[in-house]
Amino acid sequence: MQWNSSRIVAVGLVAGAALWIVSGWLTGEAPVQKQGDKQAAKLFAVSVVPVTVEPHSRVLTVSGRSEADRRTVLTVRANGTVTQINVRRGSRIKEGDVVAVLSDEAREANVNQARARVEQRRKEYEARLPLVAQGVMPRLNLAQYEADLKNAEAGLAAAEAERERGLVLAPIDGVVTDLPVEIGQAMQPGGAIAEIVALDPMLVVIDVSERRIGGIKPGDLAKVRLANGMEGQGEVRFVSSRASLQTRTYRVDLSIANKDGLIPDGITAEVALKLAAVPASRVPRSALTFAADGQLGVRLVDAPGVVQFAPVTLVEDEGQYLWVAGLTDRASLIVQGQDFVKEGQQVTAVPSGKP
Repeated sequence: MQWNSSRIVAVGLVAGAALWIVSGWLTGEAPVQKQGDKQAAKLFAVSVVPVTVEPHSRVLTVSGRSEADRRTVLTVRANGTVTQINVRRGSRIKEGDVVAVLSDEAREANVNQARARVEQRRKEYEARLPLVAQGVMPRLNLAQYEADLKNAEAGLAAAEAERERGLVLAPIDGVVTDLPVEIGQAMQPGGAIAEIVALDPMLVVIDVSERRIGGIKPGDLAKVRLANGMEGQGEVRFVSSRASLQTRTYRVDLSIANKDGLIPDGITAEVALKLAAVPASRVPRSALTFAADGQLGVRLVDAPGVVQFAPVTLVEDEGQYLWVAGLTDRASLIVQGQDFVKEGQQVTAVPSGKP
C-alpha cells in the first residue's frame, strides 16, 4: 500500500497535536487565559440611611364609651299618694328642686299640733321663772318644766321633718332619664320616683390591656372623638388597679367637660392617649423584613460593609413609617435591597436620598 504525500502530512499534524496536549498534562501547566476574559466579581449594592434614636411618646388609641359621672334613683321616704309631678323625661333639674309631691296624710296637722304644744310648754316655763326668783317655788321644779319644753320642741322638729318627707327633692344637678310613676299612684318608703344622671362632667370609659396600663396615670391628657362627630380633651381621673377577670383589662376613666349636655350617656368614643416616652427610631415600613427563624427586624450594614440582622419591637404605626425599638443610634439601615442579601454577606453601602 502506497501513501501519498498529503496523507502523510495530515497524520503528522495530528500526532504533533496529541504530543503537545500530553506534554501539558504531564508537566501540570494549565493553559494561559487571555487578560480580557478575567474580571473581578462585583459586590451587591444596597441603599442605606442613618438611624436616629430619640424619645418618642407613644399614642394609644382605644375605643370606649361615655358614662354619666353620677347616677341616682330618687325614692320616696314616706307613705302617700303622688299628687304632683313637676318634671318629665329629659327635664334638667337642680339640686333641691321639687320633683314630686305626696299627699299630706295629716302631716301638716301633726306639725300644727306639735307647734301648739311647744307654745304651751314655753308659757308654763316662763310663768314659773318669777316664782322661783321669789322663792315661792323650789328651783328643782323649774328643771322639770324646762325638760318639758325641750321635749315639745323635739316633737315639733320630728313633725316638720315628717312633713318634708312628702316633698321629693332632687339630690343632684342632672337630667331626668326615667319617670316610672303617675299622679294618683300610691307610694311606700323606698319606692322609685325618678332616675337622674349628672352629665357634667361626662366620663369616657376605656379598657386597657395589661401591657399598656403601666404607661397611664391620673392627670394624663387625651384626645376624645365621639361617634356623633364631637371632639374634646379628656383627663385621666381613675386607673383601676384590678383587672377584669373576663377580659384581663383595666378600667380607665377620663373626665370631659359637658356643660351644654350635648354628650349623651353611652355613646361610642375613640380615645387617643399619649403614653410615657420610650427610646425609638422612625423607619420606613418597607425596611422591615424577617430573619430565617421568622423574627421581625431590619438589616443593617456595619463599618466593614457586612450585613447584620437586628430584631426590633413595634412602638407605633404611622402608616408608611413605623416607630421601632431595639436599634442603636447612627446605625446604617438598609432601605433598598434588604430582601436580596443575607447576614454575613459583604455588600457596598450606598447612601439613600430618602429620609
